[in-house]
Amino acid sequence: MIPFELARPRSLEEAIALLDPEDPDIRPMGGGTAVMLMMKAGVLRPTRLVSLCDVEPQYAQIRVGASGELHIGGLTRLATLEHSPLVKKGWPLLSRTLRTLSNVRVRNVATIGGNLGHADPHMDMPPVLTSLGASVTITGPRGERTVPVEELCTGYYETVLDRDELISEVIVPPQAGRPAAYMKVTTRAAHDWPALGVAVVLDMKGPQIGSASVIVGAATDRPTRLTQAEALLRGASPDDTALLRDAGEAGAAQLDIVGDPHGSASYKKQLLKVYLGRAVRTAIAAADGRAAPFEGHA
Repeated sequence: MIPFELARPRSLEEAIALLDPEDPDIRPMGGGTAVMLMMKAGVLRPTRLVSLCDVEPQYAQIRVGASGELHIGGLTRLATLEHSPLVKKGWPLLSRTLRTLSNVRVRNVATIGGNLGHADPHMDMPPVLTSLGASVTITGPRGERTVPVEELCTGYYETVLDRDELISEVIVPPQAGRPAAYMKVTTRAAHDWPALGVAVVLDMKGPQIGSASVIVGAATDRPTRLTQAEALLRGASPDDTALLRDAGEAGAAQLDIVGDPHGSASYKKQLLKVYLGRAVRTAIAAADGRAAPFEGHA
């Protein structure tokens, strides 16, 4: 490992000033879990790491806004988010997802801003937050801007973030009792990287689905909305097995799925055909207070 500078700014403004929009070898570091792995693998050889551990504590807080939206500081630890009473009560989809995200050692140090900014297509939070309609506040030397999580990732490990910008906050609209589920299909332990992830959030009109937000992860180079499946689910009954099967088929047909060490393209395509319907039924079961009929582990 080559020598590098470790900077420890005391404010977000100071941290941003230590970054360089022209130098890819200067990187910010939240929990450092991804950065350390990349350095050990030799794919990252930084000249400077800007640690965010000592910046203002306001960027690691969780609160509910005046309109009922959830505000999560970009430096909030995933474990803090997982155990937050506010999140458990108002955003149960996030709490359930975090319990199977990586392992407890990682969740104790990894931050939500770093998780999203890393843009690994196998991450669990981007599809889940996208399905909930979340956005991020990005702070840089030119001020702040807001970007939907759905538009944050642009490709493998690529985002709309400039090199001198940081995710300072994540804003999540109220889940407001909407049925929701995330089906994470792994080939080994439940907390492993997913071969496929399917996030579903439903707006119900009586016993029927008024509209659906369906996002798939770990199948393409970024979280992807399954627009054709959403169209089929609109106005459908969640008990219509044939319709759910058709939605899964439509979702699989829409994507140019990419194979990787976690599963071949054909395997992931078959998983999507099956698990989209399971995610819808799991969401309905969770909203009704019933045990989920399926586990997100294969």
